[in-house]
Order: sequence, then C-alpha cells, then structure tokens
Amino acid sequence: MPGLKEHHTVSDGTGSTAATPQRRAGRSGGVPTLIPGIAASAAVAVVATALGRQAPVVGAPVIAIVCGILISLVKRPSTRMKPGLSIVSQKVLQGSIVVLGFGLSFGQVLSASTRSLPVLLGTLAAALGMAWLAGRVLSLPSDLRTLIGVGTAICGASAIAATDAVIDADEADVSYAVATIFTFNVVAVLLYPSLGHLFGFSPRSFGLWAGTAINDLSSVVAASTIYGHGAASYGVIVKLTRTLAIIPITLALAIRRNWHGRESLGATSARRGGLRRVGLGRVDRRRVLPTFILAFVAAVGVNTAGLVPAGWHRSLSDVSIWMITAALAAIGLSTDVTHIRRAGLRPLALGAILWLTVGLTSIGLQAISGPV
Repeated sequence: MPGLKEHHTVSDGTGSTAATPQRRAGRSGGVPTLIPGIAASAAVAVVATALGRQAPVVGAPVIAIVCGILISLVKRPSTRMKPGLSIVSQKVLQGSIVVLGFGLSFGQVLSASTRSLPVLLGTLAAALGMAWLAGRVLSLPSDLRTLIGVGTAICGASAIAATDAVIDADEADVSYAVATIFTFNVVAVLLYPSLGHLFGFSPRSFGLWAGTAINDLSSVVAASTIYGHGAASYGVIVKLTRTLAIIPITLALAIRRNWHGRESLGATSARRGGLRRVGLGRVDRRRVLPTFILAFVAAVGVNTAGLVPAGWHRSLSDVSIWMITAALAAIGLSTDVTHIRRAGLRPLALGAILWLTVGLTSIGLQAISGPV
C-alpha cells in the first residue's frame, strides 16, 4: 500500500501491504513469476486440509499457518517465491471474504453490526485507553504506543499503515508494531477456538468475541472458521464493522497533528517521496475502505436479491475455507521470526496487555449485554 516504507511487508488480509521490490517484480513479471509462491501455498494447504480432517478441532487453517511458520524457520522462501506468496496471502484471502458474502443477506449484516455495536465501542475505548496508560508505564515512544494501540483496537496492520500515513512514525516503530500485532494474531488463532469451546460460546457469541478481540481480519477469519460456519460469517461482519473505525481515528489523529502545528495531514518528508500532499481531513481512500470490502457488500447484495441458489451456499463455504487455508499457508511461509525478536520485550509486553484487555472486555460486555 502506498505510504509505507519500501522495506516493510505488512499483510493482514485487508490489503495494507508495502510496495516491496518483490511485489513490483510480481506485477511486472506476469503469471510465471507468481507460480512458485502459489504452488508452495497450495501444497501446504493440501497437506493442512488432509490433516485438518483428522483433527477437526484444530482445523486446516491453523495447521496451514503453523506448517508455514515451521517451514519458514527451517528455510526462508527464496526471492522468486515471494511475489506468489504475497498474492496468495493478500488477494486470495480477500477473495475468501467476498465468497463468504455470497452466503449472507443485508438483513444478517445489519443485524450483526447493530447488535455488536456496544461491544465494539467498549473494546475500542478499552484498547486505546490502555495503550495510552500502559505505554507510558512501559516508557514506550508516543508513536509506537499509538501504532500498537490502534492496531489492536481496530484492524491490525491495515490500521497501522493508515495511522503511519498520518503521524509519519519512525520506520523502526512501524516494524515493531507490525511484529507485535502479528505475534498475538498467531496466538489468538491457536488459542481462541479452544477457549471458546471451554467457555461454551455459541457460534455467534464466538464470532462476536473473535471479531472484537482479534486484531487482523485474517486471524478473525481463521479462528472463527475453525469454530464453525455460523461463527465465521458473524465474525467477518463484526470485524468489517470494526474496521470502519479507522476512518474517525485517522481523521482525529490528523486533526491533532495539525492542531499541534507539526505538519499538515498526509504531508510526508522528502525521504518518503511518492505520496502527494493532501489537505486536512483527507487520507488515501484505499487505506480506509479497501476495494474488497465493496466487493463483499456487492456479493451480499447478489445473495439478498436471490441470485445465488441456496444449494450453492455449502459449496461456496467450502471454497472459502480452502482459500483461507491457502492464504494462511502463504502468511506462515512469509513469516520472518527475526522481526518479532527484534521488537524486544517492551512492545511485546504492551501487545500482550492490550490483547488481554480487549479479549476480557469483549467477554465482559457480552455478559452484561446478553447473548447475541
């Protein structure tokens, strides 16, 4: 995504990714350039799907990302694999969300968004407040705690990318924030389904918990898909609703930055050339409203109009799960654990505090407001 530094690779399933040389090579080299990464992702997904049938409680998506990470630890993917892995981890995952939309109606979407609003607002406030408080206690730089706080409260790396475009954070802070968010995404995918069964959550309650408490969309989709189809569809709706909070947050940060006279919104220093200057209150539309969300809404509209036969819904769900599995395999294969190690303990400590805060707040608010 425009606006991130060249060396950042930020992929969370919502299209917020740096324009790395590998991705540019993938665009210019055509389909043959993409084949190695796509083939590797598909191979891991096939194995994960087979293992997932033997361990349905764990599920193919979790097995895929774990296998990918383990392979990455043994041998990092070659440069020629990266364009294909990037395409699968982003576009295929986005496509899986669109496919899910063909099984939903506008009535379901509006109902889920409205009923989840108190929990959404509560977890958002808790995450941002705790990020300010705990970040100060841990003596973290203001920009770093802002990035981690917004990433946890809203939508992971996509929120970090949008926020960075406004506050022009140091490159190291962006890398640390992304590594921290990714760490707890993986933890959530591995732990949340088992915890959900332990707590006795219904599919919709689990979807609300995942959608409000897990950082990135890809991790929400993975965890809720493992829990069940009802959880997956509800979790996606809640998460996409939560993602919209990035609009007022980035505008508020822009106004605050201008209020202090440090810079105009979107103004970038000479070292971050390539972005045009924009006026107060404006940010790149692709940062706050990715195209795939519009496609998801269109898919819901097609199904609401009755253009998708009911008999297709199960098959479309299976296709979506396969796409999710392949995308998470690509994310696992692309993982560079050294980035997490470089982050150090204090950013990870803040990430852990916020991860626990939003998870417990979501459960508490659900207990107060009643079952969804």
